[in-house]
Amino acid sequence: MLLTLDIGNTEITVGLFRGPDLQVCWRLTTNPDRTPDEWGSTIGGFLLQAGHSPNEVKAVCLASVAPAVTQSVVDGVARATGCLGVAIDARSPLPVVLDVDEPLSVGADRIVNALAAAELFRADTIVVDFGTATTFDCVTLDGRFLGGVIMPGLRTAADQLTRRAAKLPATELRAPARVIGRRTEECIQAGVLFGTADAVDGIVKRIRAEWPAGRRPGVVATGGLAAVVAPLTSSIERTDPDLTLQGLRLAAAHLGLSW
Repeated sequence: MLLTLDIGNTEITVGLFRGPDLQVCWRLTTNPDRTPDEWGSTIGGFLLQAGHSPNEVKAVCLASVAPAVTQSVVDGVARATGCLGVAIDARSPLPVVLDVDEPLSVGADRIVNALAAAELFRADTIVVDFGTATTFDCVTLDGRFLGGVIMPGLRTAADQLTRRAAKLPATELRAPARVIGRRTEECIQAGVLFGTADAVDGIVKRIRAEWPAGRRPGVVATGGLAAVVAPLTSSIERTDPDLTLQGLRLAAAHLGLSW
């Protein structure tokens, strides 16, 4: 089996594949204070709870944008499964062309998103990934990564708002029934969620206006909060919460890993 890890600044998404099929996935809080033993125990425990022995894992592939925690996670996974994780970066020999000014600065998560979009959709695609940041990855049907947009993530914006305004409470991120809030919580929800949805639609419109050869890319949403925001937009055409994990599976195959 293949264990995949998308290590973000806020959460780590872990997926377990048997062949091409995603069997189970989990989300863990990215905690830089955890030791390798703690990471190994946690991930090994999740595997056992899902009915799988850590010994079933034959390969590990990961993408990380959180270097402070990466080595501890890799060491922990190795202790739990006996497999040394293979990390994706801009130098990985994948069928994605990073057609940008600074290719080495492209995040590993964006690279595997581009790979997944090119191979799964076979069409020009904008991948909107709702994480700590909200990223827009622009990928052509032949696997050319054109660049994109990075804006503050939904939870990041909400946390900054409540942290810097003493009288504004921490609020659950769910869409209110109306835009005009009658309570402070509704006002925050409307501002953060509807504001993000309208920003997504506006940025997609601008990206489409600049797309090469006048083609019209499709739009797919992924990430932990995709299911919350996508229904509020007019531009997102499909939601695939596991797209990054699928990209890691495809990357593992291109790198010759067997599981």
